[in-house]
Amino acid sequence: MLSKIYALLLSSLMALTFVIGCESANSSNDTRENFNNISLALDWYPWSNHVGLFVAKEKGYYKDNNLDISIYTPSDPSNILQTVGSGKDDFGISYQTDVILAQAEGIPVTSVFAIVQHPLNSIITLKSSGINRPKDLEGKKVGYPGIPTEELLLNTVVEYDGGNIQKVELINVGYDLVKALISKKVDAIIGAYWVHESFIIEKQGLQVNVLKIEDWGVPDFYELVIVTNENTVKNNPELIRKFLDSTVKGYQYSIENPETGINIMKNSNPEIDTKLETAGIKLLLPLWNEKDILFGWQDKTRWKNLASWMLDKKLINNPVDLDKTFTNQFVETSNGGR
Repeated sequence: MLSKIYALLLSSLMALTFVIGCESANSSNDTRENFNNISLALDWYPWSNHVGLFVAKEKGYYKDNNLDISIYTPSDPSNILQTVGSGKDDFGISYQTDVILAQAEGIPVTSVFAIVQHPLNSIITLKSSGINRPKDLEGKKVGYPGIPTEELLLNTVVEYDGGNIQKVELINVGYDLVKALISKKVDAIIGAYWVHESFIIEKQGLQVNVLKIEDWGVPDFYELVIVTNENTVKNNPELIRKFLDSTVKGYQYSIENPETGINIMKNSNPEIDTKLETAGIKLLLPLWNEKDILFGWQDKTRWKNLASWMLDKKLINNPVDLDKTFTNQFVETSNGGR
């Protein structure tokens, strides 16, 4: 009798376990189904400017907002605005100049957040060259990555300083900017970031001069911005709010704990140079979080000034609609509603 009762209890327990297991599995599936799978395309390989993104992912800030994010570097980062514009990628890291170019070409992308408040692009020379200002580039060779905007930036700074751009020799060195300068194939480079390439050169025991382009006639602009599709802005604003809320938390953590942030980024990107990126992040901190400016804020006057400069330099043929080009509607909520 007892054995029959035991058998009955055992079968009942097994049935209950099966039901609970099914409910648990269903609950787990429901949870996964509630997650939004999103992609973020980086402008370049991971470095200190991206630290907040990787911190937000590893510390679960995206998952807290039901976002399952894929952060990756495309094989050709120059196509980011096309992949975001087509909806292949949900978000991308790009440049203010490129966003204006994309809008002029009818690519439906909008900047929703400025990561870096000022240009990082610069002219870098070796201190031993004696080149201390743009006019000193006359009679010299300048290496650049073959991008048309770099030519116009160089033209602007040289002419602003009273120099003759016709006396400057431009050499397309691709992205081997540092190598070209160190080997003295060129006397200066443009297109290099003063918070990154300058440290790579100094690691070789060489001293550098940095000429910031915004000090020599180029309109002050946002170096890196986060972009999304115009359709997403219009039809899925909640996705953008969740993404930016998580992203800002990652950057806020990194601002308060820069070295820890770099180490967290290295967990998923073991190839990065910790010492180099730690030095870089210390220079980036004040460019992310300027006093009295909400992190991510974009000023319409600065967009207008840059677009006017690009129109004047014939980078674009017609004015762009700035209301489509950028928006601040998500910045306040992503900074805790301030």
